[in-house]
Amino acid sequence: MQPATSESLSAVDRLIAGYTRKSGTAAQPDEALRDTVTFGLARNMDETGKPLCPCRHYPDKRDEAGHRTWICPCADMQVYKYCHCLLFVRPDGRPITHYLPGEHPGRTAYGEIADPTPEFGRPLRQQAAERERERVERPS
Repeated sequence: MQPATSESLSAVDRLIAGYTRKSGTAAQPDEALRDTVTFGLARNMDETGKPLCPCRHYPDKRDEAGHRTWICPCADMQVYKYCHCLLFVRPDGRPITHYLPGEHPGRTAYGEIADPTPEFGRPLRQQAAERERERVERPS
């Protein structure tokens, strides 16, 4: 696997700095975890041109990069203020799970964790009800 380019690493660092300010979150305080996600985002930028979430498997990364869902900050981050990668978290390093539906794996794993800055983030919050409706109506 090729290392990420310095240009992509710089772009991801700017993305993280800007989005933490905008969303009222903090960057993951665990340096090893933060670096792993940062390098994964940068490598995906080099490969696809987009900061595609590195915490998921994609049959075709280039095809997935054509959709908005898993481009960082992902749809779940913008709807629920929950980061699967644990890159955007509370200052104590815990994920914000307060807005997640009750059966969401993040809430199941971490419990309910309050948002210390509810006045920031969640630009797509209006999609939460629609996403939950789709999940409930989806055939098993």
